[in-house]
Amino acid sequence: MTLHTRYPALTDLRHKAKQRLPKFVWDYLDSATGTESTQARNRTRLDEIGFLPSILHGEFTPDLGTTLFGKPVPRPYGIAPVGMSGLMWPDAEGILARSAARAGIPYGLSTVATQSPEDLAPHLGSDAWFQMYPPRDTSIRTDMLARAKDAGFSTLVLTVDVPVASRRERQTRSGLTMPPRLTPRLMAQVAMRPAWALGMARRGLPHMRTLDKYAATTDTALSSTAHVGYLLRTSPDWDYVAWLRDAWDGPFVVKGVLRGQDAPRLETIGVDGLWVSNHAGRQFDGAPAAIDALKDVRAATTLPVIFDSGVEGGLDILRALASGADYVMLGRAFHYALAALGAAGPDHLIDLLDKDLAANMGQVGARKLADLPPPITLR
Repeated sequence: MTLHTRYPALTDLRHKAKQRLPKFVWDYLDSATGTESTQARNRTRLDEIGFLPSILHGEFTPDLGTTLFGKPVPRPYGIAPVGMSGLMWPDAEGILARSAARAGIPYGLSTVATQSPEDLAPHLGSDAWFQMYPPRDTSIRTDMLARAKDAGFSTLVLTVDVPVASRRERQTRSGLTMPPRLTPRLMAQVAMRPAWALGMARRGLPHMRTLDKYAATTDTALSSTAHVGYLLRTSPDWDYVAWLRDAWDGPFVVKGVLRGQDAPRLETIGVDGLWVSNHAGRQFDGAPAAIDALKDVRAATTLPVIFDSGVEGGLDILRALASGADYVMLGRAFHYALAALGAAGPDHLIDLLDKDLAANMGQVGARKLADLPPPITLR
């Protein structure tokens, strides 16, 4: 029985991941904030986007290639940064970076990942992105940028939709703290997941290695859903974006844009791309579905527009592209695959996404991504 027979879709990987992860880890990965209505809204609105099927267009093999920041890329999607990736599976960041390098797609490392830029340097492909949660201190900021550049990260991503810690009530109920502390309650959950427990025993409990260098600068107490990164970072403003643009030599993307009215000013500052995202519902439960915000941002800019939030397969990628995105990033999906299959998971998900893209492009007669027909609204 092949992986495609056992796990033919992301839903199968998600189900397997839930079986393999301790409950507190699963709740961290799978939860949103509030009543999780924004997360549900992302899914509902994506499902309302369809295409009219094409007929009598003959045989063809779809071309999945596109361009991003003026360079050809073999696929229209990449791996989005996720904080504390290594909590989901041992060596998560290393596995994901190597898989991305093999596939020729971007890999995004979070500031609050469990491996540092230096740890990832031997494993990066040619398209590595460093996602910065903005340090308040200028010297830390400068040092972090230099570390990312020296390690081989070519694109900088500034996340702007996390001005404060979100509540993430399901995560709080699970008992998870940052950094993780194995209380008797959590140990009981770990004991029920031997594969995860064995891997963690070999590597040790994960923590935010990029921040180790700076953690000694503060001793302020934190809430259960916050972490040391909140003590080091600030809520950025327009001047902060301009400072980063001057300091970074390479593509610079602002992540968390939901308003078209912000696009012209970001263009003026000189950013290279806008990332439409509502943080998959993890920060604010009153946000619009990201796919709805995408239309307004697309109409307001000529810059490349990147999209995430709620993407669960090749059809969702096509929905986003047809709605105005130039590129799509997936975060949770790759971590479901990791938790389900370990090191084999990301490669399998890439194969699933490729096959799903090709099948749906065949249905709508799109030989290449530029040939996608206009989307229609399904009711």
